Amino acid sequence: QVQLVEFGGRSVQAGDSLKLSCAVSGGTFSDSAMGWFRQAPGKERQFVASITGGGISTYYAESVEGRFTISRDNARKLVYLEMDSLKPEDTAVYQCATPRFSKTPASVMKHMTAAAVYWGQGTQVTVSS
Repeated sequence: QVQLVEFGGRSVQAGDSLKLSCAVSGGTFSDSAMGWFRQAPGKERQFVASITGGGISTYYAESVEGRFTISRDNARKLVYLEMDSLKPEDTAVYQCATPRFSKTPASVMKHMTAAAVYWGQGTQVTVSS
């Protein structure tokens, strides 16, 4: 059983930076793609970013490209989401995720259904203008 715990969310001002972390236990971490998703109040969950097991390739939603950076530390089983130039529309609960099938490519995580993924409980990010 894979467990994911996110931390680092808080309230910030527009233009600020924030770094989220996700601690992973269980599974074969270094073989598994990891991703971040977010859900704003009243909206559907949205893909944010994903990264391959080795950390070589990354994928981003258009809305965060150039502002957010996903990375991982396989030795410590941690995944990060560094967020720069934050905007009020980035306000959401941010969740860390990994596919239930560990060989799933990071490139397809944005298309995966919720049932195909292990989820963390989420961490709230609030950006004020």
